[in-house]
Amino acid sequence: MENTIYSLLPPLLAILMVILTRRVLLSLGVGILSAGLLLAEFSITETLSIIWNAFKGIFVDGGELNTWNVYIILFLLILGVITAFVNISGGSRAFGEWALKRVKTRAGAQILTAVLGIIIFIDDYFNALAVGQVSRPITDRHRISRAKLAYIIDSTSAPICVVSPISSWGAFIIALIGGILADHAITGYTAFSAFLQIAPMNLYVWAAIGLVFITSYRGIDFGKMREHEQRAINTGEVYDPEKDVPGELKNDLPVSEKGTVGDLIWPIIALIAGTVSAMLWTGYQAVAADGGEASLLAIFENTDVSTSLLYGGLFGLLVALIFFFRQMSSSKAITGSALGTGFVEGIKSMLPAVYILIFAWTIVTLIGSLQTGEYLAGLVESSNLNIGLLPVILFLVAGVMAFATGTSWGSFGILLPIAGEIAAATDVSILLPAMAAVLAGSVFGDHCSPISDTSILSSTGAGSNHIDHVITQLPYAITGAVIASIGFVALGLTGSTLVGLGVTIILLVLFAVFGKKTVNEAAGS
Repeated sequence: MENTIYSLLPPLLAILMVILTRRVLLSLGVGILSAGLLLAEFSITETLSIIWNAFKGIFVDGGELNTWNVYIILFLLILGVITAFVNISGGSRAFGEWALKRVKTRAGAQILTAVLGIIIFIDDYFNALAVGQVSRPITDRHRISRAKLAYIIDSTSAPICVVSPISSWGAFIIALIGGILADHAITGYTAFSAFLQIAPMNLYVWAAIGLVFITSYRGIDFGKMREHEQRAINTGEVYDPEKDVPGELKNDLPVSEKGTVGDLIWPIIALIAGTVSAMLWTGYQAVAADGGEASLLAIFENTDVSTSLLYGGLFGLLVALIFFFRQMSSSKAITGSALGTGFVEGIKSMLPAVYILIFAWTIVTLIGSLQTGEYLAGLVESSNLNIGLLPVILFLVAGVMAFATGTSWGSFGILLPIAGEIAAATDVSILLPAMAAVLAGSVFGDHCSPISDTSILSSTGAGSNHIDHVITQLPYAITGAVIASIGFVALGLTGSTLVGLGVTIILLVLFAVFGKKTVNEAAGS
């Protein structure tokens, strides 16, 4: 079953069930079971063994603790506790009131969130969760749905990280590019300069970010997003209270009447400073251990993101607790029992996200064993392509691969070398556009996939039901992909970055001018 068309069944089955039932754990469970059955050739005992090993591998790998996954889970739980104590200290309430006086419109609140997403570009996980914590009080006050917030977060996290050389993504991609250039003896540019040239060719990134600002400023809501936004505007319900909402504190917590903006801002600043400092430190230690030069790029290439998130989270929690105890000494509303309540409710608020993440990691492991990505990549290698259409074809294949596997990084690792091989064997001038298309398509597929960890964490950061986020974001992601596809056709046929980028910008302008009218007419009909 490995590396065949049957390897597509588990992810497609899981995705179809998610759409039909909107029960993400059940759907992922069915996908996991079907993948196990295929790998075990329908032996029940072997199926259970394979699934257990995939689940166990999330926590223990090679006899050692799988620190990447475990630390990510711990970071999520810590973030839930930080959120609880920030609420108890009155920070969220005070920040919402402060922002309401300064950010006067719904458009302004959405644009502010997008700008924050662009500024915090170090890592997509950290971006999604940190921006969500800061923005949620502002967007809630302006009756912006959590689904819309999740879309803004998701579309300004991975897209920014994938074009930023000083990020965990950028370092990983530059390392891959370096290997490809060395394999094919390409000396016209370094891996770093190639990455910088690829960035403006990543047309989906610019389409996705452009759509965020256009839809926020113009108030263009379509698909299921329109329903969520209308409900938020008309009723003030920014999410459906009958659905699981990761990161949302279910029970009423005591809230200090003396809370200030600093009760929210300082724990978040501590979280950011602690995480970035830990990334620099763990990266420096790794480079020093290998005897390499400790350049900023080398540090980010070797940094331990999950460990850094854990350290940053603990530092942010420490600062949040300091402010909590300060409020407890001055506010009658805060008693000693609130300490235990903050920990318990904070952890409980993140459990739905943790469950989804564990199920998603399990199915991604099994899909990897089925070699779903390799099968899709083989379709590209075996086909006879018009070289000018290679970028758009790679963009679409990478999109399907990331959608089916739930991982953009996995798609990078498989398809970037294939793009290098095809370009080296045909026309090396198409190498950079081809690699840009792979990066763009991988981010697009990741945006659409309900089993993507980036999408899961974006919905968690926003406090949105995960399936609501996936379904409402899908029309926006597809719109960006259509615009980018046309741009990649222009880029591939002309070989000009300016032409491809120009076509993308023109289509975005047309959408900005005519999009709202078209959407309103469609809604009216």
